[in-house]
Amino acid sequence: MGAEVKSMDIKKTPPVTITDKERTVPAKRAQQFVTEVKDEIQKINWTSREELMTYTQIVVVATFLFGMVIYLLDLCIQAALASLHWIVSAIGG
Repeated sequence: MGAEVKSMDIKKTPPVTITDKERTVPAKRAQQFVTEVKDEIQKINWTSREELMTYTQIVVVATFLFGMVIYLLDLCIQAALASLHWIVSAIGG
């Protein structure tokens, strides 16, 4: 009562041969791509050094100020919770 197992025939595909003409097409496409990328990079309006320094200073100062505000708010919340704990301890014992 054994089931008959059929083996699958593996079809061998013949090797693909590429002609010299077909090999140059990807190379031409890659060269065209690199040329187009260079052209696009030259069209970019780059930020000047002075402008970049100004924007960097603005970001650093703003980050510092926001950090100080968050720190002060944290101190206020800690003080409020400590006083609330003191009041609850005084009332409840």
